[in-house]
Order: sequence, then structure tokens, then C-alpha cells
Amino acid sequence: MSVLDESMISAIKEITDELYPNMVAFGQKLVQTPSISGSEGKLADLDLAEMEKLGYDEVFRDTHGNVVGLVKGTEPGPTIMYNSHMDHVSPGDITNWQGYDPYGGQIDVCQVDNQDKQPDEAECIHGRGASDVKCGEAVQIYTGGLLVKLREKGYPIKGTFMFTGVVQEEPAEMVGMLHLVDKTLPEKGLSYDAMVSSEATSLKVYCGHRGRVEMLITVYGRTSHGSAPWLGINAIYKALPLITRIKDELYPSLPTDSDLGQASVSLNIIECSPGALSIVPDRCMLSLDRRTLPGETAASAMAQIQEIIDNLAAKDPEFKADVVVKSAVETSYTGLSYEAAKDMNPWKISIEHGFVRAAAAALESAGQTVNYGYWDFGTDASKTCGIDRKPTIGYSPMQEQYAHTPYDKCRTDFMKTALVGNAAIYINTAAQGPEAFAKVEW
Repeated sequence: MSVLDESMISAIKEITDELYPNMVAFGQKLVQTPSISGSEGKLADLDLAEMEKLGYDEVFRDTHGNVVGLVKGTEPGPTIMYNSHMDHVSPGDITNWQGYDPYGGQIDVCQVDNQDKQPDEAECIHGRGASDVKCGEAVQIYTGGLLVKLREKGYPIKGTFMFTGVVQEEPAEMVGMLHLVDKTLPEKGLSYDAMVSSEATSLKVYCGHRGRVEMLITVYGRTSHGSAPWLGINAIYKALPLITRIKDELYPSLPTDSDLGQASVSLNIIECSPGALSIVPDRCMLSLDRRTLPGETAASAMAQIQEIIDNLAAKDPEFKADVVVKSAVETSYTGLSYEAAKDMNPWKISIEHGFVRAAAAALESAGQTVNYGYWDFGTDASKTCGIDRKPTIGYSPMQEQYAHTPYDKCRTDFMKTALVGNAAIYINTAAQGPEAFAKVEW
């Protein structure tokens, strides 16, 4: 199933050796460039400049601030998107960083896990975003540069390699990815047939994750003076049986997927209004983090909560509550705003799907052992596979356990391996027939 012969693999590894020092330096520069969600402009500038330097055939920025780079093959074929997000979360308390500057991009030899999360020692880039996803972003951008050099050497390459760097992934509304896929690509006359995500996989092939729905439950009461609580209806007290039923009845009853694990629900924020010591609250707001499995939707998750609300209301005439999917207005660094629902679809692709099999065959041809996995957290693949049903996998040098922590780092040896792997995956998957790009079903 692999079109990669010894000559091409040898050429890929030779070019990797040539590009490796600049790729690591670029990853270091990305880590040194703050790009918290909504302020990715300088990082986008770096991505565009690097793609131009590497010889991409076309690079551009869209109205939302996403960046796109295209490397065109020598023969017709599919367009395979390699996707990274350009934003990162806050570094948090600097004193937790064990002496590292979150924006220092320091490179040293340190204690770090191997692929199986066992203690190891290797050279790493340290800093916020190193593992989520700046080092993978550097590798993906340099994958396009590697393909340019392969093309210059006369090797046949099918289709179009498309790098996309999107804004505002971390807030979890997918606004950057949605704008890119639903507006920018059609406006440019572009489309894509499959996607490879740079989210952390420890060089494994990741094949899915649970969805995420953020719900807001509002329980209603009636105010009274805090000195005379019997004259009011305390919304916090009214919320207690609802909380108990969510924890003790709903959560244990949620379904389980053999690969993705159990669906879950977590009460993460409780607020009340008016929120003053001398007044009984007339509203209690509960924010739920609901992780969904394929087959579940935001509507079905809300229906479960609504059933509990209806049941409690039937027993208690003073109990009143409602539930909605939360939303947020996200404004990009270009000034474009979206109000987006906090709803990310679950997805899973079979390891027997033609795209996954072709990717695995490519890695094996490059001498890499293929292992599979699934993310605990969510990614923008909720759009590409969860909504669009396009074949999607994750493959990257970064390690999930370091994301969003003050131990944020990425192994440089894994970056080198991933550059070879990414190029091999592209060449082999782009050479496959329609079965590799079939709609994903579950």
C-alpha cells in the first residue's frame, strides 16, 4: 500500500538532515513569540515569512487572520491539509516553571518522557506552546519545504500540500477553523480531502476524541432579605437536588466507547445572583462541561438535563430552571468577531479506514513503529471529521501530558522523526485512490 521506495525514503531523510537545524530554530522562535488567543498576528507573520522562504507556491492570510500555504505536486491528486493552531493558553504562575522562561524557548538536555510516558532524557525546547502546538507547527511548515526540495530533485508528487495555521482554537469554539473551511477556502476556489492535525500525539497516529458541550443551567428563586430567608426562595438550595442527580444518576449512566472511554459531565463553575451577603439569591448558574461520544449531540446532552429539570419541577412547584448551550463572542486580531456556540463534535476514524492505513504504511516504510491513540482533550478536528466527515488523523512530535502545564516542552529528536513521518504520510496518502478519502462513518 506504500508508494515510497528506498530512493524516496533516502531522499526524505537526506533533506530532513539538511532542514533540521533551521526547523528547530524556527520552532524556538515560535515559542519565543507570545500568541495568546486573539493576539496571533506576529506569529502569523512568522509563519507566512517562513513558508515564503521555504519556497511554497502560494501563501496568504484570510480576513480572520488564519494563514494558508500551498505546495503543488507534479501530478493531479487530492489536497491534504496539515493543520496547526497558532494560539496558546496563558503561562500561568511564572514561579511554577522550574526556572524556565515561558517565552524563552530555551533548548537543553533534560528529563522527559519517551513515547510510552516512561522517564527518558533528550534535548527539548521549553516554553509555553512548545507542546501545544508550536513545535508541531514548525514541523508541518517544514514538511511543505521538504516537499518543495523533493520536487526540485525530480521526484513525482501528487496533489496539493496545504498548511493551515488557524486562530483561536484554545477557546474551543473553532471560530478560526470554521471561518477557514466554510468561507476562506470556497472563496479561494480551494477545498481539502483529508486532514493531519499537529496536536500532540507522541509520534503515534491519533484517531479521534470525545466532543465537548458547555451548558449553562440557570435555577430560579426569589429574593428576600438575608435576615428573613423564609420570605424568599433560595436558588442555591433549589439547585442542590439538581446537582445531586447530575452527579449520582446522570454521570454513571452515560455511555462508553471502546476507544474514547466514557462520556462525562463535570460541574465546574457555580455562581449566584445578586451575589450579596444580605440578599437571598434569585438565580444560581451552573456551568457544565459535558464530553460526548460519537452518536451524541449537544441537543441530546441538553435533553438529558431537561428531563431532570422537568422531573424536579413536577415534584416541586417552586423549582424552576432552564438549560442552554453557552456561547461566546470571539474577536480575532484582525478585528473580525463571531458569536459561537461552545459545542465541539466528537469523532473517530477506524484504523481500517483507507487514509489511516495509508498513513500507517507510510510510517512503516520510513522505519517508524506505528502505534495508535486518542486524545483526552478536544481539537479543531471536530470540524474536519466531526462535522465535515473528512478523513482526519493526528501525528506530531509533541506529548499530550505537557500541554497547558508549566513543564511545557518538546523533544527535538521527535521533531526530526516527525518531519520524515509527515512527508512520508503526505506522499503515500496523496497517491491513494478514492477509498482513502471516503466519508468517515461511525
